[in-house]
Amino acid sequence: MSDYVQPINLFLSTLALMLIAQWYVIPVLNQMTREEALQPLLLLHSFRHIGLMFLAMGAVKYELPTAFSVPAALGDLTASLLAFLALAFIRLHWTPAILIVWLFNIEGTVDLFNAVFQGISHNAWDGMGSTFWIPSIIVPALLVTHYVIFLILLSPAQKEVSEEGNRGTSRTDSNHTQVSQSRVSKGVNY
Repeated sequence: MSDYVQPINLFLSTLALMLIAQWYVIPVLNQMTREEALQPLLLLHSFRHIGLMFLAMGAVKYELPTAFSVPAALGDLTASLLAFLALAFIRLHWTPAILIVWLFNIEGTVDLFNAVFQGISHNAWDGMGSTFWIPSIIVPALLVTHYVIFLILLSPAQKEVSEEGNRGTSRTDSNHTQVSQSRVSKGVNY
């Protein structure tokens, strides 16, 4: 039965977090510009360096199979660095920002799917020790936020704030425009 614990945790956590995202997170993000909506998601992914714990003796029960631990750790570190880079480009309003977000999101998604596949293939769950919580909670959260980032990237871009401080059309409807216009007119800075 213990062989099924981690995959069951992974699946059910992903399902619960997908419902949270669909019901609560996405409606809020739809009220923002693409650049505003991406920033908190990229900040979450900036913590992906935690995947390096798969290489730390003491954090794991025993040395994990290198076919799992090394690509998972280095892939997470790469995703963390790309998330920081994409965040900086967005905050500085640099032209290639969205391209860097695409690069981050593709690399990060592929890394997570590879880590899950390698973890299952090499039965890495048995030796995870305290890092057991990474695939139980953190990986599902990251998978769901990658999905949300893809939705944001694939949606039509909102018009930028005009000189008068009003937004153009929203991603979804005029109610969102009113909320966004209200935020801008009150001087809320993202």
